[in-house]
Amino acid sequence: MRALRTAECVRRKPVELPFLAEPREVAGLRRIMRFHLETWGLHEVVETAKLCLSELVSNVIKHVGSGTPTRLMLSMRGTRLRIEVQDPDARALPTLLAPDWEAEGGRGVALLDSIADSWGVVLRENCKITWCELATSAESPHGHVTNPGVVRADALLGLYGTVTRQPPPAAGRLCVAVAEEAAVDVIADLLLWLRAHGRDVDDALDRALIHCDAELNAKGTFM
Repeated sequence: MRALRTAECVRRKPVELPFLAEPREVAGLRRIMRFHLETWGLHEVVETAKLCLSELVSNVIKHVGSGTPTRLMLSMRGTRLRIEVQDPDARALPTLLAPDWEAEGGRGVALLDSIADSWGVVLRENCKITWCELATSAESPHGHVTNPGVVRADALLGLYGTVTRQPPPAAGRLCVAVAEEAAVDVIADLLLWLRAHGRDVDDALDRALIHCDAELNAKGTFM
């Protein structure tokens, strides 16, 4: 049986969301974006992405007008997260000015310039797209977030796939559901090994959860 491979099993399908550029819409947009980024396993960029989104939308409200039909787009460009806000005014271009850091919003693109890895504007005949990109710890556009524990687990599942009952994945790739079943088999066999050697299974599980929680809380980069 071929080895299981899990490096490319996180589906990060581009998101496109139309909305009206109004102050009351910003909180809802931030919640929606947070949901998608957490689903994609990109926890480490959530807060920065929310700030970028707020400034992009605020720029439309201030320079194009409240109630402007606008569109939010989230996608991956390689291993970077790309946030795009499209509005129908190709004349009102973002301008980098000295920021007012005490203001809640309206800081133009100064905040984008300071926290995004890159940003820019795409002009089209009847609209413009203001975008920014944030570096992530993803290994590939559809791969896991880099983490030593994930890397070790991938290697273990790949080895395990050569000797377990798991069927070969389509196109040589392991979907999340099959990977989960393989992981459960690994855990079950390890518990059997501990019991066979007279070890306390419940204690081992508790210690494993403590280690996992410590990793999650250390840097916030685990998916």
